[in-house]
Amino acid sequence: MVDLSWLLNPPAGLTVGTILLIAFVLGLLHGATPDEHTWPITFSYAIGSYSTRQGMKAGFVFSAGFTAQRALLTTLGFLGLAAIYQAYNLNGPVYIVVGGAMVFAGWYVLRGRYPHLPFDSLLHGKSHHSAAATRRPTDEAHLAGVPLSMAAVHGLIAGFGFGAYATIITFVLAPQVPSLIYAPLVGLAFGLGTMVMQIIFGAVFASFARAKKLSEDDVCYLGRKTAGRTLYYGGALFALVGAFLVVFPSIANYAISTGNPIPNLDSIGIATGLVLAVVGGIGLWSMVQGVRELRQIDSGAYCHPERTRPGPAG
Repeated sequence: MVDLSWLLNPPAGLTVGTILLIAFVLGLLHGATPDEHTWPITFSYAIGSYSTRQGMKAGFVFSAGFTAQRALLTTLGFLGLAAIYQAYNLNGPVYIVVGGAMVFAGWYVLRGRYPHLPFDSLLHGKSHHSAAATRRPTDEAHLAGVPLSMAAVHGLIAGFGFGAYATIITFVLAPQVPSLIYAPLVGLAFGLGTMVMQIIFGAVFASFARAKKLSEDDVCYLGRKTAGRTLYYGGALFALVGAFLVVFPSIANYAISTGNPIPNLDSIGIATGLVLAVVGGIGLWSMVQGVRELRQIDSGAYCHPERTRPGPAG
């Protein structure tokens, strides 16, 4: 039986096969534990896919981008160019970029189009919202499908976040491989391990939307609304926390130890708070709001743009 402390503190002189196996197992641990760079984004895209198969696809697509970045990172580690991570804490800027991308995707899902500046009504003389009490945008035709291609972009960006697992594969495992050609394989193995767990969790997250045995149209509406709101408001929270860390970087060091030796479970800090806030807070609230709205709208008209959508009842 492999000792956990041996996995988290790999010795020198390992063979390439052993290095890749350790990287893969670390990837499994990374994907299975509540990491702020994976869980919130996988949840958002998987829940918006409103089917187990599509939820698994969301986990796969996100992890593909993440894996590509990790392969680049371990290559830099082999070349000794990843030392910048030891000198600078980049989590704050990464949070800001990831948050911005989440807001962008959330806006698209909720509005059916990409963001535009709110003062365009002043330039064109158009009303930005309808006169209805719900203040639905006048040009909102339907809830857009959740763009899984954006999940790959998120994975690529999120991969620049740096934590305990990234430290092991970049500064301990990657420098041990015999030549540059093997260096990307370390990140690839780690990414594939993460991918396996994210596919599983993507399927689990997607199944949440079916818990109330709703109709296909209701599940479609609930999934897209939940995904859009989680991406939009969760992204805003990510960016806000990122800006806070840029101004006060030492805050990232404050955490409550849990006594668990596994990274991501060893302490409760800002990263854990982000996971709980986005998935457990904003995600749950978004689902509850969506269920309430189903009583007032024709969900089929929202998910199928070819139909005519009536306004909310009352």
